Amino acid sequence: MPLRTIGIHSPGDMGATVGQVLAAHGLRPIAALEGRSERTRALAARAGVEDVGSLATLVRESDAILSILVPADAVAAAQQVAAAMRAAGRAPLYVDCNAVSAETARAVGEAIATAGAPYVDASIIGPPPRVPGKTRFYASGAHAGAFAALGAHGLDIRVLEGPVGHASAFKTCYASLTKGLNALGGVLFTYAHAMGLQGPLDEELRLSQPALYPWLQRSLPTVPPKAHRFVGEMEEHGRAFEAAGLPGGMMRGAADVYRFMAGTSLGAERPESRTERGLDDVAAALAKALAPPKN
Repeated sequence: MPLRTIGIHSPGDMGATVGQVLAAHGLRPIAALEGRSERTRALAARAGVEDVGSLATLVRESDAILSILVPADAVAAAQQVAAAMRAAGRAPLYVDCNAVSAETARAVGEAIATAGAPYVDASIIGPPPRVPGKTRFYASGAHAGAFAALGAHGLDIRVLEGPVGHASAFKTCYASLTKGLNALGGVLFTYAHAMGLQGPLDEELRLSQPALYPWLQRSLPTVPPKAHRFVGEMEEHGRAFEAAGLPGGMMRGAADVYRFMAGTSLGAERPESRTERGLDDVAAALAKALAPPKN
């Protein structure tokens, strides 16, 4: 069946931008915004994502549903959608695009299976796809090819060989590096600023880390407004490592760093309206939020 109407559950910064891309390429993105925040409604409206009100209507009208939300909500969202599918007697393609462990991806699949719907485990690498070529979707499972059809409508979708869980495991590999580095950078630059060492550290990194330092300068200032989303994601990656017999403590530590960032004034901003700051300014603002040192 052709995929023409695509449910976005839910249209935050990433989901709304995905919907905008699909709309620009001839599809009808919809969302169930009943009870959602004004910010979410505004993001959806700007992106051209149609509000159909209830989850029941979303299920009735969608050919496919893309779940794009915080990792901690992935299983509960799948259970709610599955219940709505059973009530409606419809089983559209369900694509979980959330940054979860392979184990959580399989739990999502089990929830969707109760409604008899086809399921795709997917992950997103890159920022909201405002610029072509910057964002890729990886997909796994028996129905990944059906999702890949959206590649003709503006999305870069790559199918991974293997079962449900492989796309989420791939995300764990990639995001543990990028978000792990940003968490480490957040700690060390905040500490350096608090100790009066920001200038010397910047100079040494320019000399000895000519590739890594510019990356941190570009990436780290964008992180605090998204930090609340990264807490659950890093906890998921830690659980994924532990399920494989590896230590997961580094990822739990990164989650703690993002929890700290989320509680600061920078964390209260939103990606679409954040104040542009350089790395030194971000470190200074985070240092101001530090608890007084223990005697």
